[in-house]
Amino acid sequence: MNMSESSRIILGLRAAGWDEKAINDFILWVETGEEQYKPKEKS
Repeated sequence: MNMSESSRIILGLRAAGWDEKAINDFILWVETGEEQYKPKEKS
């Protein structure tokens, strides 16, 4: 993923109401695959 794509993902997640920690954790999960960063379903 290039910087332009990354920027669009971040801006889209912000527009969808995600907070910065959720965005950072999501990006870490995409890059590392570590379960601790995997998004959780909101209840």
